[in-house]
Amino acid sequence: MTERNAGGTPICEIDTKRYLKSVKEVGDGLQCGTVDEISEPVWTSLISIPQWEICKRAISALQAEKVDFLLGGAYGLALYTGRLRDTKDADFFILPEHAPRAAAALARAGFQDYYPTCPYDRRWIYRSVMDGFIVDLIFRMANRRADIDDVWFQRANEVIIHGDKLKVIPPEEMLWQKSYVMQRDRCDWADIINILYVSGHALDWEHLINRAREDEALIYAILHVFEWLCPDRAGKIPEFVRTRAGLPPAMLGFDDELTAIRARLLDSRSWFAPLGQPSELLQV
Repeated sequence: MTERNAGGTPICEIDTKRYLKSVKEVGDGLQCGTVDEISEPVWTSLISIPQWEICKRAISALQAEKVDFLLGGAYGLALYTGRLRDTKDADFFILPEHAPRAAAALARAGFQDYYPTCPYDRRWIYRSVMDGFIVDLIFRMANRRADIDDVWFQRANEVIIHGDKLKVIPPEEMLWQKSYVMQRDRCDWADIINILYVSGHALDWEHLINRAREDEALIYAILHVFEWLCPDRAGKIPEFVRTRAGLPPAMLGFDDELTAIRARLLDSRSWFAPLGQPSELLQV
């Protein structure tokens, strides 16, 4: 019997195959190196013009200062999952040595340092704000495990947003970075699960494992959660990764309804990308 949500609507009524078709170019692009050839994604229409105008102002300031940057955060995540999360900020990843010049460029463009309003740890991030919209310059991981380095830029993909082609942090580095974010008030593992659902089969797992080094067990822990939630999709992850992670034999062909039911067990809000459309915002 199909479970229903509080409003009486079957929780599995959205066809996940429709979702996979709408973001198929994401996985194919990662595998073939052609993400920069795709057209502007549907989810970019959810970015408001005023919000993007502020982002453009920051982009222009960084470009004028010749500071290379990569998009991350909600915009970067959307490239690899096909769904945009509602956000009030934008993340620009830069090299540590460029942080002083980048911060000065934003100040000249009219952005204000967010520190007087809300103190933050300046050892890994510079936070600025304009009209209530926050622009973050991130130059190392929040736990200071690693700095942003040239490899991030060498492996970057591209996305078109409102006609602008911009570089995005690689999915492997995004997953690596987000694996450490598991605090009481915030956990990014849901983002990782969404990335794995669409792109897990196409990731460069050797690169990711090498990046994680002695912390690779953290990646494997997430894979065990993913295996429980999406047995069929997890079964498509390369066998050498599954073996190293200690996963059971692959269980292909599981019904999508099982995944939908288990996703609702974790959170009834719209957090799981396949249970929605690219034209809808993720809530978590």
